[in-house]
Amino acid sequence: MKFLPHNYQAYCINRIVDMPVFPGPGLGAYLGMGLGKTVITLTAVNELKYSRFAVRKVLVIAPKKVAEATWSKEAAKWEHLKLLRIIPVLGSLKQRIRALNTPADVYVINRENVQWLVDYYRNDWPFDMVVIDESSSFKNHQAKRFKSLCWVRKRISRLVELTGTPAPNGLIDLWAQVYLLDGGERLGKTIGGFRQRYFDPDQRSAQQVFSYKPKDGADDTIQDKINDICISMSAEDYLDLPECLSIEVPVQLDTKAQAAYKKLEKDMLLEINDEEITATTAAALGTKLLQLGNGAVYGEDRQVVEIHKCKIEAFLELVEALQGQSALVFYNFQHDRDRILAALKKSGLRIRVYKDAQDETDWNNHQIDILLAHPASTAYGLNLQDGGNHIIWFGLNWSLELKQQADKRLHRQGQKQKVFIHHLIVQGSMDEDVMDALQGKSNTQESLLKSLRVRIEKVKEESA
Repeated sequence: MKFLPHNYQAYCINRIVDMPVFPGPGLGAYLGMGLGKTVITLTAVNELKYSRFAVRKVLVIAPKKVAEATWSKEAAKWEHLKLLRIIPVLGSLKQRIRALNTPADVYVINRENVQWLVDYYRNDWPFDMVVIDESSSFKNHQAKRFKSLCWVRKRISRLVELTGTPAPNGLIDLWAQVYLLDGGERLGKTIGGFRQRYFDPDQRSAQQVFSYKPKDGADDTIQDKINDICISMSAEDYLDLPECLSIEVPVQLDTKAQAAYKKLEKDMLLEINDEEITATTAAALGTKLLQLGNGAVYGEDRQVVEIHKCKIEAFLELVEALQGQSALVFYNFQHDRDRILAALKKSGLRIRVYKDAQDETDWNNHQIDILLAHPASTAYGLNLQDGGNHIIWFGLNWSLELKQQADKRLHRQGQKQKVFIHHLIVQGSMDEDVMDALQGKSNTQESLLKSLRVRIEKVKEESA
């Protein structure tokens, strides 16, 4: 296929090609999902490697599923990239070492193995250009992958960060990513200094601050400081995408299910003192309540205890209403997946649980009716727009980043139909709180803590 870049793509390619070498800053290409970050980057690499002889070996750090196939498939699709040799560095220790010793231009490794790779090469680091695909996975300044990459940063001539969601949980996520680009020149050398300058403590206990909120004007100030090394573009501004409709499908529990739900919710909530609730206990309790809304919870020894079938029944009705149209179904817990598979067993539909690149190919070739997937396994890099235009969220989670990325598997460049995103929402449950938080794009932890405190107070009032 011949590549005819859009104007914005040509601009991004030139920015990567013309970026200064170290000690100059790297480039953050914070492009909206569906804008073609992969082909943009590969085109720039191809230019630097074979036209300008400016790079020798390129490393791409990506989510595991993306590392397995996305970069190789993208290069194979375009005629102008036929010279590029791309090798995934995955699998066992022996397989990874063999891949690293295979001649290639681009080596693609999953982000979990960054520390191993740095330790493997130490002072003999060979990659003069590094691309971080989904750089928001490097937002934690305490993570080993971040510290390892900092250690070899001076040996990297060109560093490019790619993501559509650089600050999924707020501006606080930007510091580590920008530090990798410029060594702290723009946002400060330490995360503590960054917080002190631009944020105020928000949720906290006597000894610990759980979250920070930006000071007035911090957003504009931070953007001004990083504007020269970051490109920010939204897909809606550059692509004529079909309409995307978000639909809430209310699920009403029957009398028996509602009684069981209320009893378990009450027992769980009353175990927690709302004044002593911490981020850890909030996360555990929030997870339990989401499981409960979906219809089952994990008991002792990870045994699954089914509470109700109301959401499963609503899901089956929705699938029936699609009249044979394919649907990408996101589940949150393994028992959700297993119960969905059991419910669809006699449907006659072609059901698949997403595992690898072959499932992506079969979906796009309309060989799958229902593709079940966990959002974490399909949220990045997969192009599923050719296989259908319906998404069903059986169970939600609190991550806005995963939600946005997962939805863009269908609503992206190349999609020819209007995209429908169906959310199964159990009325009066934690589902409603999660949906409100995602729509409001508010801080995850703050929303969870607030939601649980409200529910605890309500249960206490009803029990008084």
